[in-house]
Amino acid sequence: MSDSEYTRSPFEDCSGKAGAPESGGSDCDNAGGSRMQPEGAGSWKALLVILLSVFAGLAGLAYYASHWKKEIVVREVVIEGARVIPRSELVSELNGFVGRNLQDIDVSELRERLLGIPYLRKVSVSRELNGILRVRVAEREPIALTLFMGNRMVIDDEGLLLPETREVTALFPDLIRISGITHASDYGGVVKKLTVRDSTQIRDLIGALRLSEYAGLLINEIHLDAGGMTYCRAKGSPTRFILGSEGNFKEKLKKFEIFWQKVVSKKGLDHFDAVDLRFRDRVFTRGYESPDIQQEVSL
Repeated sequence: MSDSEYTRSPFEDCSGKAGAPESGGSDCDNAGGSRMQPEGAGSWKALLVILLSVFAGLAGLAYYASHWKKEIVVREVVIEGARVIPRSELVSELNGFVGRNLQDIDVSELRERLLGIPYLRKVSVSRELNGILRVRVAEREPIALTLFMGNRMVIDDEGLLLPETREVTALFPDLIRISGITHASDYGGVVKKLTVRDSTQIRDLIGALRLSEYAGLLINEIHLDAGGMTYCRAKGSPTRFILGSEGNFKEKLKKFEIFWQKVVSKKGLDHFDAVDLRFRDRVFTRGYESPDIQQEVSL
């Protein structure tokens, strides 16, 4: 028999030496088994390849997105919430941003700049990936008009004095007039701030007028008096209705309504020089003929 035709004897071990076989399977089978890879090793390698591919893809997307965002320019400025402020004033502040790189715009700096406009209370600025620069504004609420140091001003609900504009008078034609303001501090730019006392008194009075049945429709002027003699006047009447400065304006305005209905409607708008509403359950009047004599009127 030639070497090429040699067949291993079943009595030879794995090295080719003769010997008796052992029970439980041949050593050759065991030896071949010891060279096999552990079960599941191939699936772990496949999973690792997949994870590396995913991470590489995400990194590529992040790199592309970063470069893409740097190339976005502002194509439009959208303004929301502006009603009192002339749009032309906001547009003049914002038009210069059209065509600029979106990522280069400092939204905090722009927000602070816009807050320098007197009628703006709050501003938020957002950059959108479609090239829109969106500006949302919240405006101050005008509640009254006044003349301060020769300038027509608007009083807002926080006690700030703002320059009167055509937009304000058009949107709020029935704002009550306030006189007697003598002190205000600088707040920034052309804006002034009332004293806490004046601001609180104005806010409380206007709040009571808004809750009244019809006093708010009649009264169109309030005069602040440092001596505690704050008074109001009704449309078409020179009479001073004294409210004082101690508060409780809701009750005093109710007495005003009763007095107007029972007395003024019968005697006329110009019969009294002053009507004092400060006392509980009593009203005192002074006529033009005898201004030093007070008369009590029963309601």
